[in-house]
This record gives sequence, structure tokens and C-alpha cells, in this order.
Amino acid sequence: MSEIKHNWTTQEILNIYKKPMMELLYEAATIHRLHHDPNTVQVSTLLSIKTGGCSEDCGYCPQAARYHTNVEGNDLMTVQHVKAQALRAKSGGSSRVCMGAAWRNVKDGEEFDQVLEMVRTINKLDMEVCCTLGMVTENQAKRLAEAGLYAYNHNLDSSEDYYKKVISTRGFEDRLKTIDNVRKTNVTVCSGGIIGMGEKVEDRAGMLVALSTLNPQPESTPINALVAVEGTPLEDQQPIEIWDMIRMVATTRIVMPETQVRLSAGRTQMTSEGQALCFFAGANSIFAGDKLLTTPNPEVSEDLKMFETLGLNPQKPFTKKGQPQTVEAADSKIEALGEKPKWTRPEHKIERNELAKQNRKLSQ
Repeated sequence: MSEIKHNWTTQEILNIYKKPMMELLYEAATIHRLHHDPNTVQVSTLLSIKTGGCSEDCGYCPQAARYHTNVEGNDLMTVQHVKAQALRAKSGGSSRVCMGAAWRNVKDGEEFDQVLEMVRTINKLDMEVCCTLGMVTENQAKRLAEAGLYAYNHNLDSSEDYYKKVISTRGFEDRLKTIDNVRKTNVTVCSGGIIGMGEKVEDRAGMLVALSTLNPQPESTPINALVAVEGTPLEDQQPIEIWDMIRMVATTRIVMPETQVRLSAGRTQMTSEGQALCFFAGANSIFAGDKLLTTPNPEVSEDLKMFETLGLNPQKPFTKKGQPQTVEAADSKIEALGEKPKWTRPEHKIERNELAKQNRKLSQ
């Protein structure tokens, strides 16, 4: 029951997802306890180091420049600012800092060099460092690894079929290629997706097929509930039921036993009781802080109170894997190649995305 399986089918995962709730919870909780401490949950902090102005058309994202969402953009943060934020996160109980930049893909140059320095700085604070910067080449992934990066996040978002109904400016295969590039280093992979975007249950299973058939499976998988933001194409989507989130967490735990399942966006819509059932079902990571990039998140004090009530302990850094070494920029053995990879742009038309784009033009 606890062996790692890499040939899951959509139907097999659907059969798990649709089990009676009590049976599903019992199976997931049993597997969870075989691979993880059920009373330990990792606390991570998500920091937007470069906000807004993204060229992509992701239907869920308020940072897309083509939509009118009132998100205030900012240039890349300084290393000093990031260090101060990381120290604040550490004092609040976080063991990991995840840095997100609203980029389509990484480009060699001064800004990427600055991000590499941020990675070095945070790793030397004895915290896990994760980045989500868009698509990366193999050489760029190696430079991040050399700087001391612990994890790279690159979500698949949904099934390959439904992905095409949400995003038209980048290809699903490029997501997989980026993960493959990261796998050529010692950096761990963080990849998951979003539920509540109007997808079918079959699409949720399809996303888990894509993730679970990777070998090795991702070390961590965020499960996000859509936070519908006014001005985005998905602004009218109704929040999903908590039971959908619990089922998704439990199914993910069964299909990927050793993976850290991250209870991510959408927690402000969940009660403590609902989150407790997610932890019971196998979630063992949350994001702390008042924002997840640009969307609301529970206050740190609320999470601390919930942890105390449930008897949960924050996970210490480098529990699952040892701390990577940092190579200083002056000692780097990996040079920037100035690459200009041709990441795909399918550019098919998605009606609701086009409508949101037109609404932005009308509002200007």
C-alpha cells in the first residue's frame, strides 16, 4: 500500500478520489503516518520579489499585465530587503522562503545574478530556499543549485487537457521540460496545481497522473484552491467546497506517499476544522504570512493558534534532505551562457481570457 508507484492511470486515481469519505481519509492517514510525522507541518513563507507586469495570459493570475486587477507592480527587490523579510519569516517559525518573480522565464543577466545572490543569502541563514521564476534552462538550473537553492517550484496547474483552457501563451510540455532541467541538478522539485478553475474531477486526476508518473515524484506538491480575483478571466468562479480540497489532499497523499503535500492558496476560505481534516488526510505544509504573492492568506497569529490547538509542531529546515552548499559568485564554476531558448507559445484563443483582455482596454 505504501510503495511508490509511477504508472498510475486516470481511472485508478478517480477510483481513489471517489471513495466514501471515511474510507478515503483512513487510507490517506494510514499512508501519511508510514512516511511522515503526522504532528509536524512545515511552515513556509512566500515572498513576491518581482510583482506584476507578466506577459502570460494565465486565467487565474492577477499579475498578468493584460488584465485589469489593480495589482501594483514593483521592480525586483534588493538583496537586503529579501534578507530582512527572510529573517522576519524565520522569527515567525518559517523554515523555508519561497521567492516568486512574475517572469515568463529566467533570462541571464543582472536580475538573475541578483536572484542568485538572494539564494546565497537565505541559504546562509540556515533556511530552505525555493524559487519560482518561470521556465529555466539546464544551465540556469545548475547556477541556482550552485548558489544553494533547495527547491524549484514549477506548477503544472491542471491536467494537460484543461491547461489549454486556462493558458494559451505557454505549453504544457515546457512545464515538464523545466522540471526535467531541474532534475539534472541536486535541487528538489516542487510542482502541483490549482483546483476550482471550472475543471472536471477527471482533470484533477489527470494532473495527479502527470505528477505521479514523474520518476522521481516531486518532493513537494502544492494543492491550491482558486482565489478568484476581480479582473481575471476566472473572477466569477465560485469557491470550491472544503470537501473537494480534502479529497484532493487525500488522493495526492495516497498516490504520492513520500511527497510533502502543501496546503496552499485558498486557506482564508477554510475553517480551522477544515484545515485539520486536510492535515489528517496528509497535508504537511502551509504558507504563512498575510499574502501569497498577491492574494490574501491567514495571519501568522491565526496559524500559531491553530497549531497549538491541534498539537502541531513546525518542521525544522533540511529535515527531508540535507542543506545544500553555497558557492560564492566569485568562486562560481558555471558561467552564464546568454541563452535565448525558444519556449513555446501555442497562442490559441481562450474566449474568457480574450474578454478579460478587452475589459482591461475599456477600463483604461
